[in-house]
Amino acid sequence: MKMRTERARDVPALQVVHTPAKINLWLEVLAKRPDGYHDLSSLMLPVALYDTLEVQIDPGDTQTRLEVNMPGVPTDERNLVWRAAQAYFQRTSRPVGLRVRLTKRIPWAAGLGGGSSDAAAILSVLNQCALDPLSPEELLGVAATVGADVPFFLLRRPALATGIGETLEPVDDLPSYPLVLIKPPVDVSTAWAYGRLKLTRGGSRIRIATLLACPRNPAPCLENDLEKEVVSRHPVIEGIKRWLLQNGAVGALMSGSGPTVFGVFEAWEQAQAVESLAKRDRPEWWSAAVVTLTGREGVESAHESWGVAKG
Repeated sequence: MKMRTERARDVPALQVVHTPAKINLWLEVLAKRPDGYHDLSSLMLPVALYDTLEVQIDPGDTQTRLEVNMPGVPTDERNLVWRAAQAYFQRTSRPVGLRVRLTKRIPWAAGLGGGSSDAAAILSVLNQCALDPLSPEELLGVAATVGADVPFFLLRRPALATGIGETLEPVDDLPSYPLVLIKPPVDVSTAWAYGRLKLTRGGSRIRIATLLACPRNPAPCLENDLEKEVVSRHPVIEGIKRWLLQNGAVGALMSGSGPTVFGVFEAWEQAQAVESLAKRDRPEWWSAAVVTLTGREGVESAHESWGVAKG
């Protein structure tokens, strides 16, 4: 292990980071591994829905303190932010004091990767502030020990994820898709969803080339191997898919292990109108109109071009 000789360079007193959510445009589960993880093939897209982290680093301290605005979200070692910081300190052998205020807008345990995105942000901040930072490859290695989706959020651009999610192939030339996200008031255990799955696929059948041949029509590629099992316990998910399709979505799918469902729309104005309809007629659902990020825009330009609010 390369030894780190300094704790941190001079850093701003406060750093503010916006961390995006994600959807899985498709999710193929291919095999169970001896380590308990699953091999998969998934096209992951970041979306313009953000948590915000306010981060303060104290090189003269070694304690990690985490505050979260959302009740029920843990603030100890159960939180991926805390675990990511400890993983970074273990890898570098140079802990520093860390105070994080996390404002969550991405629903917790929703299949949207909010915790993984927050963890990746902390890894990035710590590495940017280190006098002797880890290489990109080393940082990806640390990220993979924290969670399968964390390496994707270091990339923050569309990517085909394989292996357990740590092998990433960036995908260019995709348009920005207007979406409506809907999360019903149910909880889904990721471990339960994967444990219920009967692995019969045998290999990946969806190809990037299929999507790139007609990128503005993603509907033929929308597939999630976990959806059938989750719907068997939570049929409301299938009902949400039908509702989105009846209201103009060109396709709809559960993201990740759920329970959030996304509908893909042809126009941003359509997505906005359907979000308003959901908030009016289905107040028990959490809903948001968002756009996917292509990797070519920053946080601010994405919001300016689409008029998407961060709050």
